[in-house]
Amino acid sequence: MISPAIYSEVEQALGLHITAVAPLSAANNAQIYRLVFATGEVRVAKVAERGLDTEAWMLKYLREKSPLPVPEVFYSNEHVIIMEFVQSQGMVDYRVESAAAEQIAALHGVTHDSYGMERDTLVGSLTQPGGWEKDWPSFFAEKRLMHMAHRALKENKIDARMLTQIEKIAAKLPAMLQGAQAPSLVHGDIWSGNIIPGRGKIAAFLDPAIYYADAEVELAFIRLFNTFSDSFFAKYNEIRPIRAGFFEERAEVYALYPLLVHTRLFGASYARKAQKILDKFA
Repeated sequence: MISPAIYSEVEQALGLHITAVAPLSAANNAQIYRLVFATGEVRVAKVAERGLDTEAWMLKYLREKSPLPVPEVFYSNEHVIIMEFVQSQGMVDYRVESAAAEQIAALHGVTHDSYGMERDTLVGSLTQPGGWEKDWPSFFAEKRLMHMAHRALKENKIDARMLTQIEKIAAKLPAMLQGAQAPSLVHGDIWSGNIIPGRGKIAAFLDPAIYYADAEVELAFIRLFNTFSDSFFAKYNEIRPIRAGFFEERAEVYALYPLLVHTRLFGASYARKAQKILDKFA
């Protein structure tokens, strides 16, 4: 449950008395609670040992810089976020997927002159290096693939042979990722657990891992985790045409990054999936 210290801190910061607390879920070493205040207002508390100040910053960035619907943040520090409660209103059906394609395409319409982000961010509970880079293959190689691979090796989640294969892929990226799109703002972690369906659209996207990237990394993530079906990609393609070669090659190459992330977080089954891609391309 929420500790008395956090209880007191939240009540003092918001000037509201908490009358009821109910657990909602737990993930990535964080616990999620539904809070009811004496005024009748309902909000969500996310509690963790660290990192929530960064998550709150990312949510605020998306609200300020993009049209993507995310919960409003009312209070945050390293250990807790108090945010808007968004009620789920149904299932992800064809209409919702079509609207999601429009929502995500609009997000990808937010651009920058460089790839990266002004500060380090998080994917789950893991650090994503920030900083800016004009060359997309260099950024993706060094600050995504190799960064995550070296840390996975240090944690004994992958072996030296796999690291060598990842290095070979990284060296091939200038050729494999030719013609990269201009830097687009991406959510970075769109799987089924990070979306709240509403009526005919996604009501809220949660737990972002933002940076400016070739938008194909987002599509590759969605494809890898089957967040949406083919109808999503068809609608997205109508709005922002998907370049030839994405489904045949680049989607798998981009999938290496989230697979390395999940290898660090959840273990060997994701390393085996990454190994299949490495054997194909390295």
